[in-house]
Amino acid sequence: MTTVERKYVFDFDSTLTRVEALDVLAEMTLQGRADREEIIKEIQHITNLGIDGDISFTESLERRIKLLKANRKHLNPLVEELRKKISKSIASNKEFFEKYSKDIYVISCGFKEFIDPIVEEYNIPSERVYANTFTFDEEGNITGFDEENVLASHNGKIACLEQLDLDGEVQVIGDGYSDYVMREAGIAHKFFAYTENVHREKAASNADHIAPNLDEFLFVNDLPRNLSYPKNRIKILLLENVHPIAFDNLSEDGFSVELIDRSLSEEELIEKIKGVHVLGIRSKTQITPRVLDAANKLLVVGAFCIGTTQIDLHYCQKKGVVVFNAPYSNTRSVVELAVGQIIMLMRSIFPRSVEIHNGQWNKTAENSREVRGKNLGIVGYGNIGKQLSVLAEAMGMRVYYYDLEDQLALGNAKKCNTLEDLLNVSDVVSLHIDDSISNHNFIGEREFRQMRDGAYFINLSRGFVVDIPALEKALKEGKLAGAAVDVFPDEPRSNGPFTTPLQGIPNVILTPHIGGSTEEAQMNIADFVPNKIMDYINSGNTVDALNFPNIRLPKQNNAHRFLHIHRNLPGVMAHINEVLAHYEMNISGQYLSTNRELGYVITDLDKDYNKEVIKALRKVEHTIKFRVLY
Repeated sequence: MTTVERKYVFDFDSTLTRVEALDVLAEMTLQGRADREEIIKEIQHITNLGIDGDISFTESLERRIKLLKANRKHLNPLVEELRKKISKSIASNKEFFEKYSKDIYVISCGFKEFIDPIVEEYNIPSERVYANTFTFDEEGNITGFDEENVLASHNGKIACLEQLDLDGEVQVIGDGYSDYVMREAGIAHKFFAYTENVHREKAASNADHIAPNLDEFLFVNDLPRNLSYPKNRIKILLLENVHPIAFDNLSEDGFSVELIDRSLSEEELIEKIKGVHVLGIRSKTQITPRVLDAANKLLVVGAFCIGTTQIDLHYCQKKGVVVFNAPYSNTRSVVELAVGQIIMLMRSIFPRSVEIHNGQWNKTAENSREVRGKNLGIVGYGNIGKQLSVLAEAMGMRVYYYDLEDQLALGNAKKCNTLEDLLNVSDVVSLHIDDSISNHNFIGEREFRQMRDGAYFINLSRGFVVDIPALEKALKEGKLAGAAVDVFPDEPRSNGPFTTPLQGIPNVILTPHIGGSTEEAQMNIADFVPNKIMDYINSGNTVDALNFPNIRLPKQNNAHRFLHIHRNLPGVMAHINEVLAHYEMNISGQYLSTNRELGYVITDLDKDYNKEVIKALRKVEHTIKFRVLY
């Protein structure tokens, strides 16, 4: 097999750096001028005209330098500023520049005065940097540029590359049309449109390949890189109108993200999930075995909510798909709604509001009570129940709680040994139990009979945990003085018509599953879940995973990381290590965690290794999933 000899020609501005250097220089030299912003915008406009080939480069350069009013003394500060603005994926792939230094060239219409010191740090010597040079007057003012330099002329990059007469396949990497023209002229074999910093349609539409980052370029060419698999190739699908911050967080980390504002049916999702690596949902999308069987590349499901009954966690585990949720992110929002509903119910606010909306004035204290001194019974003393306990006690309520687990009381809250004890003593009962299927109709006719006459009932947990006909009966017969219900056994897939037997009953507050639907909660969830997803994709961490052994991993240090998910059976771990020993792998760290059905082992290894080891590890019996991280 013959190896193709290649030469790599990089642009500088907006490719090796995130910025156009002359724009940065302008911001420095025009400091303090009243017309600074106006001039900078004009310089940027002229820059873009030149890059897209709409005016000659010579004209673009002349016009910008005239506006700059720069001096030699500005160049050192400019270089220091540019050092802070190296493109993210360039900075993370220094190894490529060091290893392939003799094959890398910089051809730029920028200036050697600021390019040389930057690329020198990436092992690219000045003799392989082809760029313009400034001219100065006696006071050091920049007066123009060396007009004899071939790069100062229109299509100067073509002439420069022709003069170099490089051997082998020449690949050009740049952001502008002025880089593409070398390919168009036939003196470069491939043009990669580099879009990490700016997407110029004229360049991208003519490219042989679009490179959203250097990782993609290195991956296509099978060159040394920081990431084994470019993040832009990892497809993330977010459903159900997940908060835009989640989209921004994941996109900014380099992933390819698609956002859909509704849930998908099983058939729709089966079709859509092919090729998707990460799926983000809320409460309505059902992750069934059929969906998971169709998910040929799925690594992670992120539930942007607390509950996970919509996800087949066991089948996800069987398929090696990690599931994360947001168990704490909307706690405060739910608690605040519960507090508001307690006050609204005990003051009969909604009946009075409806009356006055209908044109009736009915000022009365009847059925209007303070919450102070009343007994609040909290069923389910988890994160939400405990925080509600604290706030309710601060309002002067006496708090009682019941939980199947042994929970420590906060403040003066009193533990009830049975649910009946709690129901007997409470003026208000607030339900905060989990979505376990065993909690179906947890509160029914028997439990409502055990409550105090004239008590109030609140459900902000799950719809199926309450027998709705029994609640309807208790309200209509006057056993309960009121109720607030935010969740229902059957909820629509999207906004639209909805009916429930509870509609029209006085002093009943009905809300459409909005307990956690505050801007703050959705923003918290949109931060928390993507961070868990990125931590797993980027490093293999499974801390807080619902269906996987939890492992917190140290940061990789110049090593490969092998992630092996397998059935937890005797001999698998020994087989893995036999393979590693056979290929003489030097292990720098190994981490294993298991649950009853699954084993998850992470092995950190020295950089150089025989690629056959990957094939061998994938063939280990009982392997579910295997991937490599750099």
